[in-house]
Formats: sequence, C-alpha cells, structure tokens
Amino acid sequence: MGFPDRIERIVELAHPPEKVWAALTTAEGLGSWFGSEAEIDLRPGGTARVRWPGEHAVELRVEKVEAPAVFGFTWPVCGMPPDDPRRTYVEFSLEPAGPGTRLRMVESGFAQLPGEQGRDSRSEGWDRELGELADFLDAA
Repeated sequence: MGFPDRIERIVELAHPPEKVWAALTTAEGLGSWFGSEAEIDLRPGGTARVRWPGEHAVELRVEKVEAPAVFGFTWPVCGMPPDDPRRTYVEFSLEPAGPGTRLRMVESGFAQLPGEQGRDSRSEGWDRELGELADFLDAA
C-alpha cells in the first residue's frame, strides 16, 4: 500500500492576510516562528535560509510569490544526504476568513522518495511550526 504524497494542514488565524503574509515571507517573520534566524530573497528563483537553535541551516528556493495570497518554496528532504537533488514543494495559500485568515499549507513530493522518508518527521514538524506561527501572530 502506498502512502500519501502530501501533507496538508488548514489553520484558521485571527489575523488579516497581510499580517500572515508578512510572517511567512519576511526574514523577521520567518525567523520568529520558523526557526530562530532567517534571510529571504522574496522572488521566484530567490533563496531563503532558515536556522534553528542547535541545528543546521536549511536553504529554500522560492518558487512562487503571489502577494498576499500564495507563497511556495522547495527544500531538502529530512534524512536524505545533503547533496541529494530531490526536494519537496511547500505552498502556503491565504484567503480572508471574516476578520482573519484561512491558511492552507501543502507539502508535496514525497512519492519520489523511498518508503516514507522524511514524511513522518515533516508531518509532526508542521503541526508544531504552524502552532508556533499562530503563537507568534497572537503575540505580535
């Protein structure tokens, strides 16, 4: 039996899309909830670098920017050698939901990998990271 090629989460946030967009697409925002430090060149083909305390940095490639509604990037797969060319694609879609935002996050591309390589850790990681995004927005 196969496993799902994607991880999908939908989160209702009590903040307008513009505020959520800034948290997703600026160095200050990313470095506050998705790691401890970040850099980003926000354009298709641009790169972003995210660091976590006590861990290595991860480089992302910006693939899609449709402000303030869609942000997509590719990044390495957990547990694969650093020189492995395979990447997964993450896309955040934002839509107004009353005074807040409905955020949909989809990470896809796991079918190209052996077994469930990286999928389980990413699935748990997104639950934690999206909770941290909500906490960051609520505290700001």
